[in-house]
Amino acid sequence: AAAWSAVERRVNAPLGSIRGISLAEYRLLHALAAAPGARASRVELARAVGLTPSAVTRAIRPLEALGMIETVRNERDARQAVAALTPAGVELADDAAGVVRDTMADALAHAPQVTRRRAELLDLLGELARV
Repeated sequence: AAAWSAVERRVNAPLGSIRGISLAEYRLLHALAAAPGARASRVELARAVGLTPSAVTRAIRPLEALGMIETVRNERDARQAVAALTPAGVELADDAAGVVRDTMADALAHAPQVTRRRAELLDLLGELARV
């Protein structure tokens, strides 16, 4: 928990100051960008980021208000809707990914053991994700 908190603090600061979003918002944008057609239901986003669908709905409202995400209703059934990245949202997701990459590269530069054992760490995290 302490390691995740440290990573979260380290990434939140530049994301907030450079792009005006939090790590939680970045995770939603990143999950949506990775989805087919940059569209996903609230349930699919919830699975991708580890939140409930209602928490995803609350979390994307500010991003919708900023024009980064839009809700697209199913033409046949208005009860069904997906979240979709707007062109501005795609740009923000790409820019924010660069901030995250640069921040983590800097963090890893100060953690030589982690850098040396990165492949092992990724294998362990992958195994944990499959549990």
